[in-house]
Amino acid sequence: MTDTAIIELALQTMMVALKLSAPILVTALVIGFTISLFQAMTQIQEFTLSFVPKLVGIGIALLFCGNWMLHTMITFTVQLFESIPSMLQ
Repeated sequence: MTDTAIIELALQTMMVALKLSAPILVTALVIGFTISLFQAMTQIQEFTLSFVPKLVGIGIALLFCGNWMLHTMITFTVQLFESIPSMLQ
C-alpha cells in the first residue's frame, strides 16, 4: 500500500464524514442562530429555549436525510471492503 493510496483513502473518508455531518450541523447552526437572534431581540436568556428547538430540528433533519445518509455510508463501506484485496498487494 503506497502513501498515495493511504492519502486518497483518508481524503475519501473525510469527505464522507463531511457529507454525513453536514445536514445535522447546518440545521443546528441555522436554528441556533435564529434562536440567539430572537433571544437578543427580546432579552430572554433561557437555556431550554435554545436546546429544545435544536433537538426537534435535528430530529426532523435526520428523518429527511437519514435514508440518504445510510445509503452513503453503506456505499462507502462496500467500496472500502471491495478495495481491500487491491490494497494488500
